[in-house]
Amino acid sequence: MNPNWDDPLAVAIPPVASVAECLEEEKIKQPQPEDELSLENLPPVRPEDKRVINGLTDVNQLAPFKYPWAWEFFLNANKNHWTPLDINMSQDVHDYNHKLTIEERHVYENVLAYLTTSDILAMRNIGLAVMEKMSAPELQIYQARQVYEEALHTWTYQHCIETIGLDQSEIYNRYRVVPAIYGKIKIANERLNAVMSSDIDLRNRDDLELFVMSYIFFSAIFEGCWFYNGFSPIFALQRRGLMKGTGEQLQYIMRDEVMHCAFGLRVVRQIMKEENVKLDPKALKEMWEQAEAAEQGYANYILKDPILGYSANDHIEQFRFLANRRAQQLKFELPFEGAESTLPWLDEQANMRKEKNFFETRVTEYQTGSSLQW
Repeated sequence: MNPNWDDPLAVAIPPVASVAECLEEEKIKQPQPEDELSLENLPPVRPEDKRVINGLTDVNQLAPFKYPWAWEFFLNANKNHWTPLDINMSQDVHDYNHKLTIEERHVYENVLAYLTTSDILAMRNIGLAVMEKMSAPELQIYQARQVYEEALHTWTYQHCIETIGLDQSEIYNRYRVVPAIYGKIKIANERLNAVMSSDIDLRNRDDLELFVMSYIFFSAIFEGCWFYNGFSPIFALQRRGLMKGTGEQLQYIMRDEVMHCAFGLRVVRQIMKEENVKLDPKALKEMWEQAEAAEQGYANYILKDPILGYSANDHIEQFRFLANRRAQQLKFELPFEGAESTLPWLDEQANMRKEKNFFETRVTEYQTGSSLQW
């Protein structure tokens, strides 16, 4: 009986069949001789045959693993499960309205304006440009979690904007009307769109190098520098006892982003090894410099007037330091020789192991954050 796809709950009444039709139908159901059957089988999947991309093994078969570290990333990511509703934001409402200076409000609002758009872009990158090109399911499964986490981060920024009572239309549109914010989004969109083309062929060396460069940008710069450094102005407020709820939420997001960056860099290294990819040093240098120029414009806008304990120069130099760290992880030439960390406390925000959340806003009674392995 064929289902009714327009009304799947409708029950179709079959017509009454003749005796001859019933006998013929019964005959068809009888087992047929083996030589009349079309038997088909496939060889078992061997882990050594798997590849990150361009693999020929069954992408639907999870184990045996070739990349057990990818599965560990997935298991570990689930220990950092949280929602923005877990965190008390009442003090933030009071701080924003009664304690923040005009300059601090400017920083807070524009950081949120940038992040709201960035995490949606990151979600699209992993879900549409990267995940579908992976040919090992253990990689895809972590990236599926990553897509969810980017959506969760977007919810978090929305929750902060809504709770504080900011004008949502105005905040969400800032990336379109503020050149310093739009500059970063424009670069990221260009890198994303370049590898979302339906006719990209990763067996073609030019297309493969384009994809690897795009993935490096998103792992090392977008998540490893721009996000990692992008929370710093809010953390600077949090360290002074201001906007503690927002700061705590960004701590959880930062833990996710640290893992996104580490995973992406490891996948890139694996692709370069398996596919024997040699990247143009000039193209890499241009990418770092383009990202630095955009970060300078952004920092000079959000921190045109420095806030207590934090300046545009601090922000830009920390970006250069982080860029060197990411390049070192990829075994590339350092893009900004001699850059030094201006925010030695930044790593503490991601690495903090705690039984209570920062500033003791609530007690954690389940595996969140404190059980993560770094």
